[in-house]
Amino acid sequence: MSDLVLPLKREYFEQIKAGEKWFEYRLSNEYWCKRLHRGGPYDRIILTLGYPRKDDTERRIVRPWRGYTIKTIVHPHFCPEPVQVFAIDVRPE
Repeated sequence: MSDLVLPLKREYFEQIKAGEKWFEYRLSNEYWCKRLHRGGPYDRIILTLGYPRKDDTERRIVRPWRGYTIKTIVHPHFCPEPVQVFAIDVRPE
C-alpha cells in the first residue's frame, strides 16, 4: 500500500484544512487514470501546500484514503465547458 501525494494551491489547501472543501478534483485524463488505477490501492492521501520540506508538518494534511467518484463539473481551472473529473474524497475523519 502507498500514499497519494497531491500538491495544492494555498486557496484549496486552506479550504480543505478548514473543512470547507470535501473533494479535490483532478482532470480525467490518461495521467490521472494511471495514477489512480495502477498506483493504488492507497492507504492515505497527503495534501500539501505546494512542495514543502519533509519535516514541514504545517504544510501537510494527512487523511485516510476514501477513494474517488467520477463527476462532470464546470471549473475555471479546467475550461469553461463541462469536463469529467476524478472527485477525490478529502473529508476530515
